[in-house]
Amino acid sequence: MKSNITLIGMPGSGKSTIGVLLAKRLGYSFVDVDIVIQEKTGKLLREIMAEQGIDGFLKLEEQINQGLQAKHSVIAPGGSVIYGEQAMAHLREISRLVYLKLSYEELEKRLGDLTDRGVAIRPGMTLRGLYDERVPLYERYADITISEEGRGPGAAVDELRRILKDNSN
Repeated sequence: MKSNITLIGMPGSGKSTIGVLLAKRLGYSFVDVDIVIQEKTGKLLREIMAEQGIDGFLKLEEQINQGLQAKHSVIAPGGSVIYGEQAMAHLREISRLVYLKLSYEELEKRLGDLTDRGVAIRPGMTLRGLYDERVPLYERYADITISEEGRGPGAAVDELRRILKDNSN
């Protein structure tokens, strides 16, 4: 059985919030890959994107995700991890992939200003375009899908724990 859980989804879907709560309830470690990237580079995500462009950032993000070594951890990569096939293959090998699903309308409410959040979005692309591009990728990779629609992180954690327990029997 895979000893890790990786949360995938759009920025603002709750990967870090739910990840911390889930890790506490399972007695796991929590790995926020955005923080790992910032620690390894000494730069904020938006600084990396400004210096290396989106493609440079995505390449760096894939390298770091592909090299993650974790056991009994909840992993929260950035929302753009799904562009890296090798990173996703590695994460699938070491963990169960859980897609935190949000409607576009809920995402729009949660996100606010994208430029301040370090979101990997190409110039000229809208939030709607980003959402429409990524959702099929999240759905393709997910082992489990949890709807975040209209509820708090605690309810999602409880549902996910129940599903994981049911699937381990």
